[in-house]
Amino acid sequence: MFKALLLEQTDGAVTASIQELEESRLPAGDVTVAIDYSTLNYKDGMILEGQGHLVRDYPHVPGIDFAGRVAESRHPDFKEGDEVMLTGWRVGEVHWGGYAEKARVKGDWLVARPAGLSLKQTMAIGTAGFTAMLAVTALEAHAVRPDSGPVLVTGAAGGVGSVAVTLLARLGYQVAASTGRAETHPYLRDLGAGEILERAELSAPPERPLAAARWAGCVDSVGSTTLANVLSQMAHGGAVAAVGLAGGPVLETTVLPFLLRGVNLLGIDSVMCPKPRREAAWQRLAELLPLDKLDGMTGEAGLADLPALAKDILKGRVRGRLVVDLHR
Repeated sequence: MFKALLLEQTDGAVTASIQELEESRLPAGDVTVAIDYSTLNYKDGMILEGQGHLVRDYPHVPGIDFAGRVAESRHPDFKEGDEVMLTGWRVGEVHWGGYAEKARVKGDWLVARPAGLSLKQTMAIGTAGFTAMLAVTALEAHAVRPDSGPVLVTGAAGGVGSVAVTLLARLGYQVAASTGRAETHPYLRDLGAGEILERAELSAPPERPLAAARWAGCVDSVGSTTLANVLSQMAHGGAVAAVGLAGGPVLETTVLPFLLRGVNLLGIDSVMCPKPRREAAWQRLAELLPLDKLDGMTGEAGLADLPALAKDILKGRVRGRLVVDLHR
């Protein structure tokens, strides 16, 4: 038996409850993991609230990330006792996920815990931080350098944004942070933001297709009108790494930033990212991310806290990262 947060659907309404489940109910896979930690991401909030049709089959165990120790393995790369983590691969959506004391998955989806990070720290980073690292790497690959000019991070006080601000500052970039929460300004400056933009500056539809050039790069987790504004303000040859849709999925813009300024719009998919790129990104996170900054942006929760926290993260009331301790 193991403890899990189980989602059930009745007449279209999704409810969550903590239950004791038999191990025989775990889905197919060649590695069983005893989970120590998971985390709360924006997508987890959507799943817990039954939004977006991300989960089609109930009952379901959510949680798109987890970290723990191998309990049983038929995969050649892993043995009992190995410390591993998982992000993506539609675990927590299509496949039962990490809001449980046990998970069974394909070994090919697992990554060994990087040296220099504890299991708890890997989940303090989680999908949000991993996505931020992919975004920063994509900007680098498109010639956005520290001397290119300011780099903007939207939704900066959230999970992806907090890690992106920290990584960019650590790499020597001039970082501007956009947020709608005035109380997070000192927090963002401590992470390395040199400039703070009020969210309202980017929330109205752009007045013209091309505005004054301000940004060499951007990590955008908002989408919608915010992204349209950012694209109109990009410098020549700049790049935007699009990682989220907290403001909505519809993008109303023109091709002019792309044609007249050579702007690059880069889609970041952390879910199906190939394993070699995953391992490289996690290695860079272990090397670059200041652990004191990571600790400062991270809170803790238990399974019982998650239904309420889901509402908070969807309304933008969660700052930084939240680790879910399966032993609480």
